[in-house]
Amino acid sequence: MDLTGLLITIVVAFLITVLLSPIFIPFLRRLNFGQSIREEGPQSHQKKTGTPTMGGLMIIFSIIITSLIMASRMDGGISYQIWLLIFVLFGYGLLGFLDDFIKVAMKRNLGLTSKQKLFGQIVIALVFYFILRNQGFSTVIYVPGTELQFDIGWFYAVLVIFMMVGASNAVNLTDGLDGLLAGTAAIAFGAFAIIAWYGTPDHVVAVFSLAVVGALLGFLVFNAHPAKVFMGDTGSLALGGAIAAISILLKLEILLIIIGGVFVIETLSVIIQVISFKTTGKRVFKMSPLHHHYELLGWSEWRVVTTFWLVGLLFAMLGVYIEVGM
Repeated sequence: MDLTGLLITIVVAFLITVLLSPIFIPFLRRLNFGQSIREEGPQSHQKKTGTPTMGGLMIIFSIIITSLIMASRMDGGISYQIWLLIFVLFGYGLLGFLDDFIKVAMKRNLGLTSKQKLFGQIVIALVFYFILRNQGFSTVIYVPGTELQFDIGWFYAVLVIFMMVGASNAVNLTDGLDGLLAGTAAIAFGAFAIIAWYGTPDHVVAVFSLAVVGALLGFLVFNAHPAKVFMGDTGSLALGGAIAAISILLKLEILLIIIGGVFVIETLSVIIQVISFKTTGKRVFKMSPLHHHYELLGWSEWRVVTTFWLVGLLFAMLGVYIEVGM
């Protein structure tokens, strides 16, 4: 597959999402699958109550269809990497769907319990790990930009679980403003696509990553402020699991911290807030995750989102430079 094929991958995923959305969004509205807004969140968000959620279903469908179509055109056909990435995407998406469904259909604001969600995340991560090991996947990790490498043996299973659970939750925390996650995730997956094409190389992973980019850009048409649909946990958990799986397949486990820098910062803001409040009774931020802090400082939602997109782009460029440009 040449660069034209990569561009076609983005366009196909984009068109599938854009064409599907005007059909799917009214369907979600008729089912009363509207978002419930937390009372403890910013008051300006209360007007978003009832906006259709579970839009992640459109993203997942577009990614799967596009990646299978484009991968089938590559030499060797559809490889095990594509099926493995689809498994992770679908598995974490299904977990998020159950969480969303409980919230909107059963009117339970918290969805799945934290233990139920964690159990599902770990099971999917373990299946992913054992399939990799069955394929003879290396347990060596590399330090980006250096010649250093370490074989961590059985501990690699722990690393895989930590990465997939951590990434899915971190990406989920970032999904709090119109277009915030769709934009930052598109940038991060785009960075991995560039590395997979020019750096590693792993063209199969590049195709999947670009299918994600195209689907997210198509979703952003309807998710940008003011959002007509939210992706919900269905989309955010799926994207988090997928980006962790991609970094593992590319042997860029450590680089995920840099390319996913926005997700890391959002998660750290929550951790810092909780620790500070429990130990001192004081809050470091006006509200966490961090994007809400800037909202309460008086920033417009669009300003917060575009600023985070820019920060995500800088992190992505740094990651690409370290892996490809050095």
